[in-house]
Amino acid sequence: MDNAAVHPILKEVASVFTRAGKQVYLVGGAVRDLLLGKEAKDWDLATDARPEEVIALFRRVIPTGIKHGTVTVRYKSNSLEVTTFRTESTYSDGRRPDQVNYAATIEEDLSRRDLTMNAIALSLPSGTTVDPFKGIEDIQNRRIRCVGNPEERFGEDGLRPLRALRFASQLNFTVDEATLAAIPGALSTTVRVSPERIRDELDKIISSDRPSIALLLMEKTGLLELILPELASCRGVEQKGFHRFDVLDHSLLACDYAARLNASREVRMASLFHDIGKPTVCRIDESGVRTFYQHEQVSADLARRIALRLRYPNALTERLVHLIREHMFHYEESWTDAAVRRFIIRVGEENLKDIYALRQADAFATAGIEGEPGFLAPLVSRVDAILAESRALSLKDLAVSGADLISAGVPKGPRLGIILKELLETVLDDPELNTREKLLEIAGNLNRRYTSP
Repeated sequence: MDNAAVHPILKEVASVFTRAGKQVYLVGGAVRDLLLGKEAKDWDLATDARPEEVIALFRRVIPTGIKHGTVTVRYKSNSLEVTTFRTESTYSDGRRPDQVNYAATIEEDLSRRDLTMNAIALSLPSGTTVDPFKGIEDIQNRRIRCVGNPEERFGEDGLRPLRALRFASQLNFTVDEATLAAIPGALSTTVRVSPERIRDELDKIISSDRPSIALLLMEKTGLLELILPELASCRGVEQKGFHRFDVLDHSLLACDYAARLNASREVRMASLFHDIGKPTVCRIDESGVRTFYQHEQVSADLARRIALRLRYPNALTERLVHLIREHMFHYEESWTDAAVRRFIIRVGEENLKDIYALRQADAFATAGIEGEPGFLAPLVSRVDAILAESRALSLKDLAVSGADLISAGVPKGPRLGIILKELLETVLDDPELNTREKLLEIAGNLNRRYTSP
């Protein structure tokens, strides 16, 4: 690689090492990204300098993983993770090496890495590449391949199989046959990986341009059944009507389309999980037609279970569940303005963009072709018009408050809440009634009705 491709900051940091007579290399994903013509975001360095020597060379150093030979150098406004050349022993816990030993050469250090495309070093400041495992050739051939024996690499860290498939989605690479064939034998190690680490890899898959690439490979190798059994059970569940695909392929297509829309993480997850309840509720009626009544509620419940199992934040979990529960809306021109207002309230104004995207993804994945352009446009137009009117859509928008009703004689307690909700329903049907005078009159009538024996 040309020296000009080396970032000036890296050259400055490298000069500190070379003046001290030490070697330093850029390693890992940053080198891979540079070779792919992408901007390198995270800078990881490998050196023959011991951690205490690195600490002596720079003014600001954080001992982030010093027992494993890693420190973080703060240089100007940049953070660089610096690790001493090392080799690793056995991995009893399927994640961390039992012992870390310092190595003498960069080649030894690269031999412990997972994939050949991540086992390339860039000598600093010269820009010369060190590539003992033909990682550059694999990148050129768009191939994902383990360093050395794939069974050994996957046995060292149970996350590595999922990580390899994640790169297939992110980079649109193929996975080497021997590497793929080794994954089923590593599942007993993967099952010991923490939920948080699994979640982070799934997030990267879902955030890619083609999540289905990794997810189909996960199905083929047994990872899907291990990590997302609710989704794996959708294979072979045929659907009715306009659906061309079984539930699993439909869900994968929906997730891919959500990615094409550049939708939020919640929408991508909802697209993937919106029908996972169908295997549970599937019935065949008297005419031989499959039905999936209440599948949206069951799917939402299962999605909550997945999110809790993988330790997703509560706020994301609740939005995910809400989107799935509400994804089955079918707009008709016969909807009254009151019906549109109730739709806004039910979905939530803050969720409208996401529910539209989820509906688009679901519709696309039904037949695998683009639906009619703007099939949601009439609903979106009416929703926008109603929002522009600034009419009452929640209790806080009413022209009266709970305190006003108490002053007018409504007792505190459950009845107060019931009357406020009835006032909102009244205003949703007729926004012109949202005045203090009219609402107090209606509230008085309701209060007398509840008081009457």
